[in-house]
Amino acid sequence: MEQSILGKWTQTEGQPYPGLYFEFLENGTFEARYDALGIVSSGTWQVSEDKIDMDQQKHTFGLVGKYEGLYQIDNDLLRMSLVAAGEHERPGNLEKAVIYRKEA
Repeated sequence: MEQSILGKWTQTEGQPYPGLYFEFLENGTFEARYDALGIVSSGTWQVSEDKIDMDQQKHTFGLVGKYEGLYQIDNDLLRMSLVAAGEHERPGNLEKAVIYRKEA
């Protein structure tokens, strides 16, 4: 059974921004927060197989635009590698993925 990306996923310790979270909602939107820097962002998302596409429409620092990447869920861990669409090619693997843990 394929695991769903729905829910709240928080970057683990040892990652670039521990505490940063993405919350993926059923209606195809997401919210992200990183309280350490007061950042809030939101937009839309969609997945197909192991690919994820996000359109960040709001961001505290103005970092809006489309992002594309790969993701993999293993129990309560989400590995996700994103790049700015059009500026970089979609990652071909999860070698540089950031790790998030699903909140209960």
